[in-house]
Amino acid sequence: MKYFKLFSIILLVPSIQSRENKATNAGKYANAALPVPDEEPSYQNYIADSAASPQKEEKQQQPKEKKQPLVNAEWDKKIIKTALLNLEVKDYTGYYSSLREKIKNLGGYIAQEEQRQSAYKIENTLVIKVPVEQFDNALVQLTDKAEKLNEKKITSQDVSAEYIDIRSRMESKKQVRQQYIALLKQAKNMEDILNVQSEINSIQEEIEAAAGRVEFLGHSSAYSSINLTYYQVLNSSASDNDKPSFGTRISAAFKTGWEWITSLFVGLVSVWPLCLVTFFALIFYRRMKPAKVKQS
Repeated sequence: MKYFKLFSIILLVPSIQSRENKATNAGKYANAALPVPDEEPSYQNYIADSAASPQKEEKQQQPKEKKQPLVNAEWDKKIIKTALLNLEVKDYTGYYSSLREKIKNLGGYIAQEEQRQSAYKIENTLVIKVPVEQFDNALVQLTDKAEKLNEKKITSQDVSAEYIDIRSRMESKKQVRQQYIALLKQAKNMEDILNVQSEINSIQEEIEAAAGRVEFLGHSSAYSSINLTYYQVLNSSASDNDKPSFGTRISAAFKTGWEWITSLFVGLVSVWPLCLVTFFALIFYRRMKPAKVKQS
């Protein structure tokens, strides 16, 4: 019996101490005006809280992203470049073969070609179209094998303002066309329908004309023009004089005189009423003149 009481006292002592510790902690928390935890926090909650707290701090520390100012797009200039070249070459056929190969490599094409030959020289005139970014390179390649550079002329025309103006006008016309289409749906009689349709057709023609002009300016500014004339002297002793011979000039003079006479005859025929009135006036004057002499 004694041993049973002693064993029960030993079991009650830890529970009494734990209750005293809880009461002490409760008094501390009560003085601090905080809730009393029933048990110690677990390691999982601590790890979760510690893992979440840095993210919260990072969110607080991250500054607000500032809106970047819009960078103005580069001005899309529309410049039409044109070059005029006059060359003398040593080998006409060889230069023509290399010329076609160079134009192909530059991404261009031959728009027009005209060949002439005389006793003095053989000559070829071409209109070459090359991309605007290859314009300077094309001028260098076309003149590198020339025997003599007789003429070189480069011109530039800025059509940026015209290009933008036409496009803005075209967009305005499209908006007006949409308004007329809306009115067409509300028309109640045939007269209103015909009037509105006539306005729509007129605006459509203006839009198509503006679109054609925009396309032309865009293509002209995208592809530069090179007017190239090259020739090879065949016989240096022959005179390179384009003046016609004496017989040719006499024949041309006869032809010009005949054309002048023909024009005069056609002009007289066109005023035949005046000629007829003049003829009868002369006859009447001659008949009246002798009568006046007799009376005197």
